[in-house]
Amino acid sequence: MSRDEGELIRRAKNGDARAFSEIYDEHQPAIYRYICCRVGNDAVAEDLTSEVFVKLVEKIDTYTYRGRPLLAWLYTIARNLVNDHHRQRGRADVVGLDESLPGDFDDPEQAADRVLDRERLAQALEELTEDQRQVIILRFFEELDNRTVAQVLDKSYGAVKALQHRGLAALRRVL
Repeated sequence: MSRDEGELIRRAKNGDARAFSEIYDEHQPAIYRYICCRVGNDAVAEDLTSEVFVKLVEKIDTYTYRGRPLLAWLYTIARNLVNDHHRQRGRADVVGLDESLPGDFDDPEQAADRVLDRERLAQALEELTEDQRQVIILRFFEELDNRTVAQVLDKSYGAVKALQHRGLAALRRVL
């Protein structure tokens, strides 16, 4: 943990609202992208991302540094919330057509293709093991290097490389 992160956590534990704001500003985009990849619905991803940071505020006093960055703890909270969401709602969320088509395309066919590609990828990711899915999302969606992924997931560097290799092979077969 960097000295800056340690100080930020100390300030947050003391109830410093600015510290929480800094943590949110720094980590919210990554947590949101991670959740969005797992649930495939922007509105649900926004709600679950908010819940992650509510839990951060509620549980910061219980956080103990164990050699992993704060972001690793936030990913753990996010993963648990996503798993709870899937258990409660089932695997498939119904998304209205107006929500699923992005408005930044001039060509409706291009927009529809992008949505279908996103859905195929989300379905393919569900075919992976939980560990493989975590590694693929962190490596390729979050663009973290293998050493950082190993730190976030509390796994060895070799284990992350093996999970990445097997996960990509499984995705190739599925897609």
